[in-house]
This record gives sequence, C-alpha cells and structure tokens, in this order.
Amino acid sequence: MTGSILFLLIILLGGVSWFFGRVKARRFSINSPNKHAVHSLPSYHGWYVALWAIGPALLFLVIWNIASPALITDAALTSPAAEQLPQDPFARGAILAEARLIALEQQTQAFNPLSMTMVQPYKAALSYYGMLGTIAVLLLVFSCGAFAWLRLKPDLRARTKIERVTMMALLFASLIATITTVGIFVSLVFESARFFSMVSPLDFLFGTEWNPKSVAGPRGESGFGAIPLFWGTVFIGAIIAMIVAIPLGLMSAVYLTQYAAPKFRAWMKPILEVLAGVPTVVYGYFAALTVAPALRDFAVFIGISNASSESALAAGVVMGIMIIPFVSSMADDSIAAVPGAMRDGSLAMGATKSETIKKVLIPAALPGVVGGVLLAVSRAIGETMIVVMAAGLAANMTANPFSSVTTVTTQIVQLLTGDQEFDSPKTLAAFALGLVLFIVTLLLNLIALRVVKKYREAYE
Repeated sequence: MTGSILFLLIILLGGVSWFFGRVKARRFSINSPNKHAVHSLPSYHGWYVALWAIGPALLFLVIWNIASPALITDAALTSPAAEQLPQDPFARGAILAEARLIALEQQTQAFNPLSMTMVQPYKAALSYYGMLGTIAVLLLVFSCGAFAWLRLKPDLRARTKIERVTMMALLFASLIATITTVGIFVSLVFESARFFSMVSPLDFLFGTEWNPKSVAGPRGESGFGAIPLFWGTVFIGAIIAMIVAIPLGLMSAVYLTQYAAPKFRAWMKPILEVLAGVPTVVYGYFAALTVAPALRDFAVFIGISNASSESALAAGVVMGIMIIPFVSSMADDSIAAVPGAMRDGSLAMGATKSETIKKVLIPAALPGVVGGVLLAVSRAIGETMIVVMAAGLAANMTANPFSSVTTVTTQIVQLLTGDQEFDSPKTLAAFALGLVLFIVTLLLNLIALRVVKKYREAYE
C-alpha cells in the first residue's frame, strides 16, 4: 500500500477505535450505581482509545516512509541484475532513480537500457517492504488500540489525558510558528554577516549609489549604497500608497458603520474585503497595462514630457487600492468598538451626525485606526509583484512620482534570479536587504499591536 492509503486506513481504524471505546464507556454510566464514579464522558474515553490507536501508527508511518526508500534500494542492489551497473556513483544513481520511477508506474520508458533490468528487482523490493510496512502499521493500530481499550475503567481520567494531549498539540503548533520565525531571522543574520564581512555596513546603510557588482572594493564602495532602495520603498509603500489607502479606507469604514443600511453593509463589506484576496500578480498586470499608461498620458497632457511608463505613482496607486481592506477593516472595528454612550451623548448635546463622527468617534477610535495603518504599511513595503511590473528597476532618488524607482523587495528578486554564486557580495546583498526589511516590518507590527492593545484596554 502507498503511504496515503495507509494514512487513510489508520484514520479509519482510529474512528472504529473511537466507536468501540465510547461504547464501552457508556456501559460504565449505565451499569454504575453511582453516576459520579465515572470520571469522564464516554466521548473522552473514545478519543483516548483512538489516540492510542492512531498516534504510534502515524509515528511509525512517518519513520517508515523516511527509511524504506534506502531499504528498497539496498534490496534491489543485492539482485544479480545490479552487477551490470556502472561503478560511477552519479551514473548508478541516475539508473536506479529511473528504474524506481518505472517500478512505481510514474514513468513508462527508460532512457538507459540498464534501467529496465533493475525494474523487476525494484518491484519485488517495493512489494516486500510495502507489505511489511502495512503489516507493521496494522499490528500497531490493533495492539495499541486494544491496550487502550483494555485500560478503560470508570475512574480513568480520560478527559485529563485528552486535554493534556490537546495542549501539547497546540503548544507544538505555536512552537512551529515561533521556531520558523527565529529560523528565518537566524538565516538572514548568518548570510548578512558574510555580506558585511565583504562590504562596510555604513556604506550599505548610508550609501547613495546602488549598482551591485560581484567584486567589491577594499571597503565595499562599489555600488552597495541602499539608500535609493529604502527611499523607493518608503516613497511607494508608505507615502503614495497611504495617500490612496488611508482616506478611502477610513471613509468607507465611516460610511459602513454610521450611514449604510444593515442590508447594504452585509453586502458591501464582504465585497470590499475581496480586494485583500486578489492575487498581487493581478494587481501588477492592472498597474502595468492600465494604470501606468493612463498616468503617463496624463503627465504628458499636463506638460511633463519625461514621464515614464513605469512610475512610482502607478505602483503606489494600485498598491494603495490593494491595502484599502486592511485600513477599512481595522477602522471599521475600531469605530464600532467605541462605546455607544459617547455617540449618544454627543447627539444628545445637539451635535450633528457628521460632527459626532469628526469630533467624537474618530478621535476615540484613532489608536485602532493608527494600528491598522501601521499594519497596512508593513504589508505595503513588503509587496513585490506590483513594483516589479509597474515601478521599474531603476534605483533613483527622486521625488517625482512619474519617474521610475525600485524597492528593496524588487532588488532582492533581481539579485537572486538565475544562477548565482552565493559567495559574492552581489548575491549576499539580497540577504542584507531582507534582514533590514524583516526588522522594519517587525518593528511596525510590534508598534501597531502595541497601539491596538492600548486602545482595547481603554474601552474594555
């Protein structure tokens, strides 16, 4: 049996184990004269048996899937047909890989005739070890399930054990996320340290010329100044995009919370949030094929002759449209969380609805709105596809929105695209840029979460 079929079989037998464990536990409740003598509900006993039946079998299945390919290859190499294989490890590995694919029916023809001679030994080994793994899994399911089933008794603390397993699973899930983040940071720091051993950190962080080369000068002064990239990232993601996203997002949140009818809000809010689910490459095509040419023609119309078809304005406008749902959703939640007594008190004092919104609701919800804006900024400065397709690749330090600029993420893509040598400063510069971007977005997220937390504490 294949690994996926064995997995489904284990889950199915686990369901059967849960059923029999629950049936036995129900008898405790029926036959026990003292209802309080049964510690846990029947469902907890069922889950206790099911976890015993599933857990060891799944663990064995994972280990078996890792170890069995080597065992199968060793068994195939003991056959007489293996004597014809070449001694060169690379050629032998290619033949064995091809024979394995044919034996698994993932390939029909062989490019090397020797591969066909190894197909039958591989099939025999696959059949033998497949049967051996299936028998071992079934034995584990039945033996461990029977062991747990026999341990069921009225005073068994099944609920405590199940809750402990659940807590460990949740802890494991949270640790995976934490360890992944730490792993990303450590890998970036390690590669960035290699880069800064070749290039001066001061020249990288404060230099104004970005023209990376494979061989740096004695102090790393050969085109590794990242200030133009930082400026392009801020100009597109934190200035132009926010000029578009903040007013539209805030006004849409005010309308949906204060003016829109409930039925209209029920339709409009999900439609607005669909913008957050559109793939960024679609926004990139929209920016490159529709928005950028329109803005270039507009610039020529108003007398700007040197306007580029790849401009910061095109990328920033489309990026702002993309992050409107982030600003709108946070502003919506913040305005809705303002106590109704504040709104009612303002209206009772004679203020109009618009005055109440401007002078009471928005100031009270401002910390939450600011938190949403900071989260949106961190999302915008990490965007790649829109900038690649609409803003260009030129590292320019210019405040002209109709000029071509580039960002940190775009240059990371350029530096790591194609065959690269990971011992040159040109390639390692991508990791240094990634580390700076990681730190900036982390700080923005921490500030935003802190602001939102203070806001919640104020009104809870």
